[in-house]
Amino acid sequence: MSNATVDEILTLIDRLPESDRQRLDEALDLRRESEWQKAAVQMRREAAERGIDEAAIDTAIHEHRYGS
Repeated sequence: MSNATVDEILTLIDRLPESDRQRLDEALDLRRESEWQKAAVQMRREAAERGIDEAAIDTAIHEHRYGS
């Protein structure tokens, strides 16, 4: 997608009535959530294949935040 196309889309969005912009925002939010969920499933699968469980992840985050 070219920048001109992106700019054209943004211009069209700016021209939408507020109710349509809200519907667009909601649809994009749902799409982002769906993509995140799919990625999370894949990442959990890869972590499990490597022997990394939720407890190990929690421990690593805690150690990163607060030191060991």
